[in-house]
Amino acid sequence: MTARLADIAAQAGVSEATVSRVLNGKPGVAAGTRESVLAALDVLGYERPVRLRRRSAGLVGLITPELDNPIFPALAQVIGQALTRQGYTPVLATQTPGGSTEDELTEMLVDRGVSGIIFVSGLHADTTADMGRYDRLRGQGVPYVLINGFSDKVRAPFVSPDDRAAMQLAVTHLTALGHTRIGLAVGPKRFVPVLRKIEGFRLGMRERLGLTEAGAEELVQHSLYTLEGGQAAATALIGRGCTAVVCASDMMALGAVRAARQLGLRVPQDVSVVGFDDSPLIAFTDPPLTTIRQPVQAMGQAAVRTLLEEIGGTPAPHSEFVFLPELVVRGSTASGPGRHREAGPGRP
Repeated sequence: MTARLADIAAQAGVSEATVSRVLNGKPGVAAGTRESVLAALDVLGYERPVRLRRRSAGLVGLITPELDNPIFPALAQVIGQALTRQGYTPVLATQTPGGSTEDELTEMLVDRGVSGIIFVSGLHADTTADMGRYDRLRGQGVPYVLINGFSDKVRAPFVSPDDRAAMQLAVTHLTALGHTRIGLAVGPKRFVPVLRKIEGFRLGMRERLGLTEAGAEELVQHSLYTLEGGQAAATALIGRGCTAVVCASDMMALGAVRAARQLGLRVPQDVSVVGFDDSPLIAFTDPPLTTIRQPVQAMGQAAVRTLLEEIGGTPAPHSEFVFLPELVVRGSTASGPGRHREAGPGRP
């Protein structure tokens, strides 16, 4: 092995330590140097390790959470169509409870020789996760782009909706309707999008209602990104006197509607509900859901464009591209108790 390392190092004009880092997929090696080492392997007739073999032309991996939340299939469709138009073939790898982990799916895609990977709402969004996994992936020469969630520990392009602005839009809308007791139902606190939504919520509540940070914090309820999670969170918030609930996903918002009805309240006459995502078919719920629309089309296309630049050898800036959301007002919000509501939406 030592003799082989020495041969490769001499051929590539680098140190044996550098050859070892390349062969073991370690980070910290310049792209040009890595290519020199791989070329030396080819010249000397050594077989490349599986993970370092030439990328399969045209295959791009897409790793998403479970597809129960309609926003993820919608995003996958946009990304898949954009890749296909550019002559690439998307390979969808979905995480499911009790199934393969993100690391296992990544390894599987790398072994298949994908040209690059797009991660949607992955471990990069978890502030407690080890970000070294992404350095190791870069060390293997695999370009990638990360959607939803940002970490300054990862040198890669990120694509995100503006979660802070989204919550300010929701709070502005509800306070304009006369609501003064507004709750926020979000996921676990360790996730970057959750922390950003809380920041935006606090800012909106301070600007619109003069609420202190501590006062706003009392109106935040953490739960799961599911219908049941939204129901549990909304039940708690309504119990604290909230007349409006902003939810971190449309699925949670549907759970909030169910919670209100189980408490004998009407939506929107007694409780207003705002979702987040504008998932497909959400306009056809009962009532049609007021929600914050994620710019899925623009985000998906930007992720593909950025990844293809990385694959093509002209890396995009390793920073975050933030896309503005849009408030879509439908039938799940109406005037609050602070307003004369005789002519308000949904009043009998």
